[in-house]
Amino acid sequence: MNPALRLVRALREPESVTALDAEGWNALIAVARAEQLIGTLSVRVEGLAMPAAASRILADARASAEQGRTAALWEAEMARRALAPTGVPLILLKGTAFVAAGLAAGQGRHIGDLDILVPRADMPAAEAAILGAGWEWVKPDPYDDAYYRRWMHELPPLIHHDRDKMIDVHHTVLPLTARITPDAAAMVADSVALENCMRVLSPNDMLCHAAAHLFADGDLAGGLRNLWDIHCLIGEYGCAGLVARAELHGLGKAMARAGRLTHHLYGTEVPAAWRRLVVTDQLYLRRLLSRDGWGRRSRKFTELGFYIRGHLLRMPPAMLARHLWTKFRKGYRPVG
Repeated sequence: MNPALRLVRALREPESVTALDAEGWNALIAVARAEQLIGTLSVRVEGLAMPAAASRILADARASAEQGRTAALWEAEMARRALAPTGVPLILLKGTAFVAAGLAAGQGRHIGDLDILVPRADMPAAEAAILGAGWEWVKPDPYDDAYYRRWMHELPPLIHHDRDKMIDVHHTVLPLTARITPDAAAMVADSVALENCMRVLSPNDMLCHAAAHLFADGDLAGGLRNLWDIHCLIGEYGCAGLVARAELHGLGKAMARAGRLTHHLYGTEVPAAWRRLVVTDQLYLRRLLSRDGWGRRSRKFTELGFYIRGHLLRMPPAMLARHLWTKFRKGYRPVG
């Protein structure tokens, strides 16, 4: 079995892991780590019969996920305290939103940076408050600063000088140069208050954001994790009103593809129109499932194609060429 499909099956049918041999367990754990799903996997298979070595690894993964959850919530609280005097609403995004709201998508989930959304008109006040609370620019550069402020959906990356934690301050969910322009004002207006004075997106906007991040803003890196988020969110909230909301944000096609792929991989209950794959979905599956038994990417040409696609989605070709040429002259080289 394809190693990535083995991970998909383990998440969908946890009992399937009881039939794995040592080689199967090695591949499952390697792919889960590579896809940043090992914490989620550990929660799904907890209590099942497995080799002692696998049990220890997965117990460590659960402990690490719980530590990450605590750190993420603390970082969110620090951002809340920083923004509180300004009156700027703090809307949590992605993994931190899931754990703060107590959602199934947050169980065992890997959480990296703190991502927040604030109204665009409030960005100057939010920026000043964040800088005043100890965050600083990761890599100050006049070109990058001007580029982010003119064309991107967020401030340049910031990191806290004491806690070494990153924060991404968004005013919308896709770059301003992207072909799709979601209605960020509607997302802010319909956000939901939590008991801790923070906010999260409405359920349908969470789903739209996940679909946008996966299919309209990148190369599908972390795709199995993002589809699992979508699977959990649909399982928790259903799809009522989702089609109309996705169309409002210009994300109808992206949301439909997300629905088709989550249904195909994880058995998600989706509208009837999303239950049959279309021809181009096979390319996305090829990219999503391109892992070998060591967790390494196994289809480099496919990966390159989606990497190029991701950049073309973010900006028109002429602008992309100018941007890459500028970065090249400044000595930038892509990592890896």
